[in-house]
Amino acid sequence: MFDVLVYLYENYWRPDSCPEHDQLSRKLTSVGFESDEIEEALSWLDGLTSVAETQAQMQSALSMRIYTASEQDRLGTASIAFLSFLESAGVLPAHMREIAVDRAMAAPGGSLALEDLKIIVLMVFWSMGEEPDALILDELFVDDADRLIH
Repeated sequence: MFDVLVYLYENYWRPDSCPEHDQLSRKLTSVGFESDEIEEALSWLDGLTSVAETQAQMQSALSMRIYTASEQDRLGTASIAFLSFLESAGVLPAHMREIAVDRAMAAPGGSLALEDLKIIVLMVFWSMGEEPDALILDELFVDDADRLIH
């Protein structure tokens, strides 16, 4: 599923520039994605659209996010720390964090790898038509193993 999401991010400027599901599904199949992977990704994106439309924009600056036991199990310490880093850096507003957590919980499989969470955060920005700051985009898109140390 995550490979399909990365493909969509790289090839479509915004969600509204994507073709309808049937046409998009055919295109993704012709590119080489499996049908079950495509269906998972499209269903996940439908959920992203739904959550983004209903998520409240304003939260108190004094509020604190407490992760449930199931969220902690699913996300893991590294992913929760990464979300906290993005939020404290002023890059990821609280309402976008909540969308990312919701979509992380909706992703198929067990524990979520940090790299998968980064793709989810990237897709949250994409779904809202926002591009993160270049340094944050680099953090979201480049694997640590591929980084050059200067």
